[in-house]
Amino acid sequence: MIFQSLVVGPLQVNCFILGCEKTKEAIVIDPGGDVDDILSFLARAKLNLKYILNTHGHLDHVGGNADLKENTDAEIIIHPGDANDITNISSHGLLFGLRVKDSPPADILINDGDVINVGEEIKLITLHTPGHSRGSCSFILEGYDVVFVGDTLFAGSIGRTDLPGGDYNTLINSVRTKLFILPDDTKVLPGHGPQTTIGYEKRYNPFF
Repeated sequence: MIFQSLVVGPLQVNCFILGCEKTKEAIVIDPGGDVDDILSFLARAKLNLKYILNTHGHLDHVGGNADLKENTDAEIIIHPGDANDITNISSHGLLFGLRVKDSPPADILINDGDVINVGEEIKLITLHTPGHSRGSCSFILEGYDVVFVGDTLFAGSIGRTDLPGGDYNTLINSVRTKLFILPDDTKVLPGHGPQTTIGYEKRYNPFF
């Protein structure tokens, strides 16, 4: 499997690119900006982008959806809880002084337990982990002891819950019932900042 992480956009989002070595199909998780950098990597690796996967609908994670889809015609995937939000991120951006293109509508809506297959090597299992937003999801990368968690869980912290659709108790429950049941050595790849592990966060995260 081909794996690349990039820090993109004005709010420094972790964007992940996964590619199947056999079929050259790829998926991009959270293209928050700097689409030229994403496209450059795809070209260098000779990857064909099949899916754009959003862990949730906030502008810093979906800000590159429009340009990436325009250049690749990849399908946008998101949970229905955040699907309406992505088509109106330009107005949200103005509140933060950011100019962001509205995302095209989602092509595929996913729910808890759904599986996303990319080529022959990549299988992502959906965990609906609301709390940061209504539609926040995490994705287990089967066979690699990795989970992509968006802004649900960070190294030593959790996602903010004061934005529309956020709820503190819901987020805490999502982490406890969906993420903390994973093996302790599972690598946690968050939407911002450094990676961590499930075991470390269970022991030392001050919110738990």
